[in-house]
Amino acid sequence: MSNVDKNVFIKDYFGNIKSVLDNIPIEKVVSVISLLEESYQDKRQIFIAGNGGSASTASHMANDFMMGVAKKRDRGFKAISLSDSNSIITAVANDNSYEEIFSAQLVELGNKDDILIVFSGSGNSPNIVRVVEMAKKIKIKTIAFLGRNGGDVGKIADLCIVVPAEDYGPIEDIHLIFDHLITSYFLKTTIK
Repeated sequence: MSNVDKNVFIKDYFGNIKSVLDNIPIEKVVSVISLLEESYQDKRQIFIAGNGGSASTASHMANDFMMGVAKKRDRGFKAISLSDSNSIITAVANDNSYEEIFSAQLVELGNKDDILIVFSGSGNSPNIVRVVEMAKKIKIKTIAFLGRNGGDVGKIADLCIVVPAEDYGPIEDIHLIFDHLITSYFLKTTIK
């Protein structure tokens, strides 16, 4: 039998999530949505990347932005998760380096004024740092959803929202909330 009181544990976890959400700077979320509105209107490509659980969030966001938004509008975003192609990722990791698995794709697919969105709990993953650096060279605008203190990515991304938490669970929970919040906004707005 567990020595942890399940009711207390659950209430504490939920309470922590609420507290972290209360400390998210809403004006930064507004800036992210505004940049994405411009991208939608201009029919720009959106690239999304993350590792591990954040790769799952990147895939989820690409799906929601493309197919979810299209269900309520005449079209969705032109969104692609750079975390999804096993053949490209393993080819780049094998032939070049794991650090380049996202940046190599961005070089081939990205254009000036496109958008790159990255998810990282630490903000220090070398492949995430590298793709943000590459985006800046190509003049692709960067949005970073991070955790902890934002790490290296927090210092170089154009727009950065740091989830003020240390544990990956709450950080990744809230990153997924950002996906659903932004998708919901585009399902309710009337921009063309």
